[in-house]
Amino acid sequence: MLRYVTTNEGKVREAREYLGDDVAQLEFDYTEVQADDLGPIAAHGAREAYRHAGEPVLVDDAGLFVDGFDGFPGPYSAFVEHTLGVDTVQRLVARELDDERRAAFRCVLAYCDGEEFDASPDAVDREDRVAAAATGAERGEQEERALPVKLFAGTVRGRIVDPRGDGGFGYDPIFEHDGKTLAEMDAAEKNAVSHRGRALGKFAEWVQGR
Repeated sequence: MLRYVTTNEGKVREAREYLGDDVAQLEFDYTEVQADDLGPIAAHGAREAYRHAGEPVLVDDAGLFVDGFDGFPGPYSAFVEHTLGVDTVQRLVARELDDERRAAFRCVLAYCDGEEFDASPDAVDREDRVAAAATGAERGEQEERALPVKLFAGTVRGRIVDPRGDGGFGYDPIFEHDGKTLAEMDAAEKNAVSHRGRALGKFAEWVQGR
């Protein structure tokens, strides 16, 4: 059984579209480290969740990257959504960037099952081993901390628009791709183009051969 670590049931439904019914939701409040990149955040969460569950886990971190704001809010998207709100982000973009509203949704999935991974084009995060060695930890402690994590990334390009649509969640109503906001798409349409869907597609292809 694969444990998808999230409190959002919509993410689990999306994962099952790619991975079948052998996916269960795991609500676990892992430590969300601060970083300018999505990968280290997701990797840290996957290690912590695996040690908690003792089963294969999948953790995702995603963000809205606005070109004209140098990628902000990016990894801080959830914090910005909860503090400022999606409508405020849309208004800021409209006011400050005029017609230059290009943006991207990015997602990184982090998979950990306690085992090593063969080399492949997909990144493997082993940062914990380096960090452990730097602290002078004994070899056994280093190995305990050095859980490898496989990373799968997905991106969808679009632009920020006035809110439209009743579906989706988060920034979906203000992110337009190919003439529709993600909130205007049904589940199948969104899964086919979404950043998370693209990352899940890569993961599903890889895990079938594992």
